[in-house]
Amino acid sequence: MRRFGLIAGAALVIFAAIALYAGSLFLGSASVKTESNFVIAPGSSLSAVAQKLETEGHIQSADGFVLRARLLGSSDPIQAGEFLLTPGMTQGQILSAFQSGDVIRRFVTIPEGMPSILVHERLMAEELLTGDVDVPVEGSILPDTYDFERGETRASVVERMQAAMDSYLAEAWAERGSDIAVDTMREAVILAAIVEKETGKASERKKIAGLYSNRVKTGMLLQADPTIIYPITKGKPLGRRIRQSEIAAVNGYNTYTRIGLPEGPITNPGRESIAAVLNPAETSALFMVADGTGGHWFADTLAQHNANVEKWYAIRRERGEM
Repeated sequence: MRRFGLIAGAALVIFAAIALYAGSLFLGSASVKTESNFVIAPGSSLSAVAQKLETEGHIQSADGFVLRARLLGSSDPIQAGEFLLTPGMTQGQILSAFQSGDVIRRFVTIPEGMPSILVHERLMAEELLTGDVDVPVEGSILPDTYDFERGETRASVVERMQAAMDSYLAEAWAERGSDIAVDTMREAVILAAIVEKETGKASERKKIAGLYSNRVKTGMLLQADPTIIYPITKGKPLGRRIRQSEIAAVNGYNTYTRIGLPEGPITNPGRESIAAVLNPAETSALFMVADGTGGHWFADTLAQHNANVEKWYAIRRERGEM
């Protein structure tokens, strides 16, 4: 009996030593020499991932990694995605990163006022996204910075951008003023898109929203130049001066020939422009013209406006533009 106990004790010591050795290897540094991006395809098994780690030189033995992972690691499954491996990481830390889904996040930024045709071009130019996607509906994208993973579909990124717009719009609509110029959230986006395109200075945004709200309420033509350009370029820069024939064109967008709002947004407005339309500045202004600094002179009457126009023409003549 005593001999049996000695044998059992010796076996226990040997097992503990083996476990301690395996643990030291598992917790010890891997063979990552430089920062490396490691991609795990969807559906990959632990064995396949271990073999990939060995092939890429990040560990010495795939079989050893699997054994130690099963003996000493968590039972959580590994996640698909792209992971950053850094020098000094232990094999246990590598496994933990794979199991926690601590993937590399990349970012794409949609500036305020970027039209959907350019949003589409930006997404299609991002090589780490996959799949095709149609040009999003104008005004459906909330300008912001969005993160994505390598291999994610462009369609899923667009869905997040549109969900963000829906969420913000509902939130802003709930906080709208009582005497605004729009009756629906869609109309708010349409008018906000004009404000976005006409805003040279952020400090003027609410006043410009107030001016256009006054025009909508009184039935005046909005006469917003960007609405002339949109049917021609779908939001891209025109690259030249607007022609008289284009000012006189009759279509669903041109607010020089169409009373009220355009039939749809002319860009993707940002949060501040939407908020300005839903809570515009109290103003009696009906006219504005550029002041040469990126801002505008505002006027309540046509006579005041004409005087401001003359000042703007004088600036342009000094610049040699006229």
